[in-house]
Amino acid sequence: MRKVIITGATSMVGSAIIEACLEKIDRIYAIIREGCVKRERIPKDNRIIIIECDIDKYYRLPELINENCDVFYHIAWSVTGSKRNEDILGQSKNIQYTLNALDIAHKLGCKKFVGAGSQAEYGPLNIEKINENSMEKPIQPYGIAKYAAGKLGMEEAKRIGIDFFWVRIFSIYGKYDKPTTMISSTVRKILAGEKASFTKAEQKWDYLYASDAGKAFVEIGEKADGYNTYNLGSGVARPLFEYINIIKDNIDKKAIIGIGDLPYPNNAIMNLCADITRLRKDTGWKPVVNFEEGIKLFIDEVKAK
Repeated sequence: MRKVIITGATSMVGSAIIEACLEKIDRIYAIIREGCVKRERIPKDNRIIIIECDIDKYYRLPELINENCDVFYHIAWSVTGSKRNEDILGQSKNIQYTLNALDIAHKLGCKKFVGAGSQAEYGPLNIEKINENSMEKPIQPYGIAKYAAGKLGMEEAKRIGIDFFWVRIFSIYGKYDKPTTMISSTVRKILAGEKASFTKAEQKWDYLYASDAGKAFVEIGEKADGYNTYNLGSGVARPLFEYINIIKDNIDKKAIIGIGDLPYPNNAIMNLCADITRLRKDTGWKPVVNFEEGIKLFIDEVKAK
């Protein structure tokens, strides 16, 4: 019987991992915050056991789970959203939370630990494709904390003898996407008949549909061995204005969009594309949902709400 633990189980990525796990895993421990209002996102399935436990109380998990598991997916992260870089202390705590989660995974007999990193760990490189050997120079608290958590986690994993994989997520969209992201906010504004304003939107961006991301995490948990960092994206970058026009054409071709209304921010990243060669080689995973297909699914999700 294969058993996994997933923290941050109601997040977009956590939910996608659960959906992917249901295709092949026998038991899933979904860890959510105490009193979580997003609990309904977790499918009703006898193989899923929901456990309410805050990130600073993961020391309780061994008594709450009380059996050995195979893979620990650590997606939970305290202090997220648009103001995540304003709380440096809060970000720093996540480093300890990650190490705590790794310790708990070891105590629960997990053979593998798969953590959620971020493209922010690279900083504003502005190169055609970012691979795992590219320069790592994070400049914001969120990226710095993710970088430290991944590096320290890997060293601790080697010390205690558990396989460790750090997945640097680029840009994911889809079911349960936050309303403030570029894709989500654009969809919602056009559906509401509001004007959406942008920069010149010449930045080349890499977007991956959430279900593909979930499957990638599961494939890493099943097929990867040792200690590694993986970039997670579609591997294809397009100018933002292309994505924007595709969204508009799928909702209302006559919608008014303000491309060029806004100035570029300081240190704007003009190229953000994941090189997924290592991930594909080690696991055989590849994305299957292109943007034209994924955005239709996401628009339908938003309309349904």
